[in-house]
Amino acid sequence: MQYREQIGGQKIEEVKPVKVKGVEKWKVKKILNKIKMRRVVKYLVQWKGFITEHDPWIREEDLENTKEVLV
Repeated sequence: MQYREQIGGQKIEEVKPVKVKGVEKWKVKKILNKIKMRRVVKYLVQWKGFITEHDPWIREEDLENTKEVLV
């Protein structure tokens, strides 16, 4: 993972995926928000070691291994 531009004093953290059932997955640092659109629940996910620019909206069923951090 490459950062675009570092802010003075910002720590660079090397990010590596974890393997879950043989598939590489990224760790969730925090759930930032939750929305429901057309009966689909989505969460705004902050990935561990990634900058805010990479925070995506992920469907609830795609976060099956992160139930402990869901709001």
